[in-house]
Amino acid sequence: MTFPVIGVVGGGQLARMMAPAATALGFELRVLAEGEDVSAAQAVATAPVGDYKDLAALLEFSKGLDVMTFDHEHVPTEHLRALIEAGVNVQPGPDALVNAQDKLVMRAAIDRLGLPNPAWAAVHGVEDLVAFGDETGWPIVLKTPRGGYDGKGVRILHSAEDARSSSDWFESMSPLLAEAKVEFSRELSALVARTPDGESRAWPVVHTIQVDGVCDEVIAPAQDIPVEVAAAAEEAALRIANELGVTGVMAAELFETPGVGVGFLINELAMRPHNTGHWTQDGSVTSQFEQHLRAVLNLPLGATDALGAVVVMKNFLGGSNEDLFSAYPKALAYEPAAKVHCYGKSVRAGRKIGHVNLVGTSAADVDSIRKRATVVAETIRDGRLPAETTTEETA
Repeated sequence: MTFPVIGVVGGGQLARMMAPAATALGFELRVLAEGEDVSAAQAVATAPVGDYKDLAALLEFSKGLDVMTFDHEHVPTEHLRALIEAGVNVQPGPDALVNAQDKLVMRAAIDRLGLPNPAWAAVHGVEDLVAFGDETGWPIVLKTPRGGYDGKGVRILHSAEDARSSSDWFESMSPLLAEAKVEFSRELSALVARTPDGESRAWPVVHTIQVDGVCDEVIAPAQDIPVEVAAAAEEAALRIANELGVTGVMAAELFETPGVGVGFLINELAMRPHNTGHWTQDGSVTSQFEQHLRAVLNLPLGATDALGAVVVMKNFLGGSNEDLFSAYPKALAYEPAAKVHCYGKSVRAGRKIGHVNLVGTSAADVDSIRKRATVVAETIRDGRLPAETTTEETA
């Protein structure tokens, strides 16, 4: 009996969190790592170091794989096509993945599908940028089409003067993406998965909370969302995945816009497991990591039902505590139901180093669940219980 070998390009925390799912199913997981000490290399036995921008390294890594998939979207499109030409089973393929790699391509695809987009334009220089702002109204958002993540490669421009001071951005990349700044009530995420044969499933639409451009917290399902908005968001994500030929997990990040259009606009796409889906590890019948492996292998997809009335995921970034394990006794004693996921990364200010999941039995308890998940996360980050946590709460 043989089980498949799955290769993941990229050694970050997403690849690391695929490892337990692969082990449970009997699959062999291999990782093309950026260095010997990256997150996934600590959890995966076969983790050769190689540059994902080097086609020769990718071809060498592909030997013996049943499928190649990704921890990030940054592998050059031409390399993906060369891998396929060489007979490598690449999932998702380049025609789909380019929509997550290039925001200009994505915006055009969303328009083509007739789905809700903010006003946008490809701008080749400052004059294009000023003209766009004057037409749509200030402020506007300027983005680099490729390479940006977690708020990087994004600038808010409030005036033509701001636009002219951004001329340096065009020196390294052109055209850039200009978007109208959306007035929204909150951010949402619609997470789906699709197989090469076209089977697709969706998880409940979730509420995501961003701090300084980084996902800080997720509440699943999104509370008090109109049924028709949740259904339309789920359907939009499934349609994108099917129409673009996505395989594996895909996250559609959305702006909720009550009373405007269908109630949301599409912000960005990610074609891999995603921070907004980490809640599924402990809060769904099938986690996004298991589902991604099933999907890229063209296996039947797992159920996506939530395991509680509400699930909260709270990220923690690098802070004052460098010895994370030293905080475990206090953090775990405070909330025994919390599930802590650490990424094996060295602590650096602002760096994602882990998250906490907490499942609740009643949606009415969402505020309490959020607070308790936050206390666990902040205790690990800071090495002590938050000052506002009372003796009664910890008793």
